Amino acid sequence: MVTAAVVDEIRYPVGEFRIDPDATPQKRTMWIEQMAEAPAKLGTALLGLSEEQLDTRYRKDGWTLRQVVHHLADAPLNGFTRFKLA
Repeated sequence: MVTAAVVDEIRYPVGEFRIDPDATPQKRTMWIEQMAEAPAKLGTALLGLSEEQLDTRYRKDGWTLRQVVHHLADAPLNGFTRFKLA
């Protein structure tokens, strides 16, 4: 029997998003640095992966690694555009 907890574990493999209620200036600086470092770290993590590995789904009917990587690039660009238009 599949429980709701198991479904959520599959659906949110790194956990659901939670807003940090204590967003200090130091944390914001750290988060900005992490965002700046992320593209290079992602590129390093993907180096040498085969086409088959890039087309692997992390769960049944889920996105492939390739799709996740494209989403990681698209999401901030779309967010920036929406913010700028607002």
